[in-house]
Amino acid sequence: MDYRQRTLKGEIGCTGIGLHTGKKVRINIRPAPCDTGIRFVRTDLEGHPMIEARFDNVLDTTLATSIGLNGCRIGTIEHLMASFYGLGIDNAVVELDGPEVPIMDGSSAPFVFLLKSAGIKEQKAPKQFIVVKKALKLDDGSRSICVYPSKELRITYMIDFQHPLLRNQEYELRFSGGDFVREISRARTFGFLRDVEALKANGLAKGGSLDNAVVIDDFRILNEDGLRFQDEFVRHKILDFIGDLSLIQFPIIGHFVVMKSGHFLNQQMLAMLMQSKRHWKVYSFVTAEECSKNSIRIPAFGVPEFVPA
Repeated sequence: MDYRQRTLKGEIGCTGIGLHTGKKVRINIRPAPCDTGIRFVRTDLEGHPMIEARFDNVLDTTLATSIGLNGCRIGTIEHLMASFYGLGIDNAVVELDGPEVPIMDGSSAPFVFLLKSAGIKEQKAPKQFIVVKKALKLDDGSRSICVYPSKELRITYMIDFQHPLLRNQEYELRFSGGDFVREISRARTFGFLRDVEALKANGLAKGGSLDNAVVIDDFRILNEDGLRFQDEFVRHKILDFIGDLSLIQFPIIGHFVVMKSGHFLNQQMLAMLMQSKRHWKVYSFVTAEECSKNSIRIPAFGVPEFVPA
């Protein structure tokens, strides 16, 4: 079972294009000591400023999740963060020579490939888990997020867009590394053609293309290869949700029921949950017996080929 913290065995990197800036970005991911968390470093700025990937450092949720501190900003972090979370990686340093994480193919799959290629190392310190003890709900009109006590991490997500291809999609993820990699990580971001044109006219989505997003017109999918899953849209929303959820910094045990949410509502929920400490408790486990005694199923983060710390 996955009790201990994890980092990478070695460095890994690649080059890609920022979805909104359209700029070429070099990303390099390095191992980090226990209790470091995920930290982003802007190597293109004087002094190489660092930002911790935490919910209270979220600066903007327009079309993506962006963090910032003291005038430094990193955009579109959610797909990379979902990869860290899905593989159980607690500690890493992400170096970027630009203001935005590259979009790659619009999913987390390229980042999962990179992280697995670098190798994943188990560390000596135990993970800390946030266990939901009391239900909490956030409503915003027809959108809502509820979290309930549960023995495991579950995410039930529903979307309903005014489009024939995106009506009433629902998916439930019972969290394990294998399920995340197989069923969620490959789901790509998506957008409507009319919105893409408007975004580009306003200086956004400069790097967007059919190579890194599923694009839909009024009736059909424009990508020649079609969808990777029949319900790829709702699966990608779960991917985004996991990326945002990771900003709590600890794996969470609870059942999230999400209706038509986005990055803004996700971050509102995280802030509300973390401020209300009577709704959760922090646990660490070092034996299966301790876990069983508390009736908790720790997420199985997958990738069993470890090198001991």
